[in-house]
Amino acid sequence: MIGLGLFASVTPSPLYRAYSVLWHFSPLTLTLIYATYAFGVLASLLLFGGVSDDVGRRPVLLGALGALMAATVLFMLADSAAWLFVARGIQGLATGAALSAASATLLDLHPRRDPAGVGLTNGTAAAAGIGLGALVSSSLVRIGWEPRVLPYALLLVLIAVAFAGAYWMPEPVHERSRFKLTAQRPRVPAAVRRPFVLAGLAVLSSWSIGALFFSLGPQLALQLFNSTNVIVSAIGIVILAASAVIAQLFTARTPAWIATSVGSIALAAGTGLIVLAAASDSTVAYLAGSILGGAGFGAAFLGGLRALVAAIPPEHRATVMAAFYVAAYASLSVPAVLAGIVVTHISLQSTFEIFGGVVAAIALVVAFEACRTRPARDAIPGQGTRARLVKS
Repeated sequence: MIGLGLFASVTPSPLYRAYSVLWHFSPLTLTLIYATYAFGVLASLLLFGGVSDDVGRRPVLLGALGALMAATVLFMLADSAAWLFVARGIQGLATGAALSAASATLLDLHPRRDPAGVGLTNGTAAAAGIGLGALVSSSLVRIGWEPRVLPYALLLVLIAVAFAGAYWMPEPVHERSRFKLTAQRPRVPAAVRRPFVLAGLAVLSSWSIGALFFSLGPQLALQLFNSTNVIVSAIGIVILAASAVIAQLFTARTPAWIATSVGSIALAAGTGLIVLAAASDSTVAYLAGSILGGAGFGAAFLGGLRALVAAIPPEHRATVMAAFYVAAYASLSVPAVLAGIVVTHISLQSTFEIFGGVVAAIALVVAFEACRTRPARDAIPGQGTRARLVKS
């Protein structure tokens, strides 16, 4: 579900250039369409983030998948930019509802209840979903047969398979209450706050580089490679995601604070190379920066996430993961929207220099903070022994 939600989120990306030419809308409109999705996710996390702790995982997952199907159909039928706004908004709401419920379900149903394994599955699913979504959608668009329909048709099939899986899965929440739609302030129990802060800082730096790639990466890739090929436009996103998955597999058993620290340093270095590529028109720097930045993204994100999931009590799983994804999508959406607005007033190179510098600086702060933590094990009454991070 986590991978599918992010796969769906990037499926329209290779088509935006065609949409803008077909319906004559500006880069600012494209930025606002992206923002509609991101803020839909945030709104959904605030409204539905902890609902699955009360009503059960299955109802929330089925409802989210149904909404994701509706959004996909709207994309297939779209004949103006207005349809894209509506489809992206529904897609964002569906993704937000699914993320916290799916993450909590992973913790509930993992055969060994292994926080490291759950964190690895969560992190690799997110990165793989982004990379595969960009690659598959670009390839289907490149085929040229019904490019505004074929990627969404495949997505509908995948959603239908996920719907069947969610319908037949065991319900892990046994004590349920009635659903009440009320805005929820993200809540993090006191015992989880220290690992949550580290995870939040890690996701801030790692997803901010993702924001740069999603908003400006395709434009930069086409410029550097002097191409109009839709697959070339997605190359940076694919490399970033693939490198992230590989790094996560290699750091899965590395202490969380080490993975977060080393990953953040790699992320800062990779971002610096991307800025250099934009300034010097260097394809080598762009590819190297995508690989190094992706590896840093994967290691830092997974390190922070592993520290967090190890500390969450069962009764707060969906609520805490919702708060985590609020931080994640704020880190993804706000920089992307700002970069999309800024690039309409200054050059692409200058925009990368400004935002890349900020991302690199944040990553170095995360590396420093991660180095100031050390793993410890504390007994939580009634919950057994859980790992958490404490200050040195």
